[in-house]
Amino acid sequence: MNILERNDLQGASLIEVDLERTNLKEAKLEGAHHSSLNQFSKVKTLHSVKLDKKFLLQLNEKYPVIFEVPYYDE
Repeated sequence: MNILERNDLQGASLIEVDLERTNLKEAKLEGAHHSSLNQFSKVKTLHSVKLDKKFLLQLNEKYPVIFEVPYYDE
């Protein structure tokens, strides 16, 4: 599992970045571009993440489980 917890990735290009099983808890991702719902659907957690509002709402609607409080850390 990749851990990017609490990282500041604001404005980062996420083109072709593999986010599968990545811990993005409390990461700052506002303005990140070249990302897709599919990329984020595979993360370990997006709990308390900062994302652009429109993208955050789409992810929360389609994949609400990734926003839940993780019950353990790996």
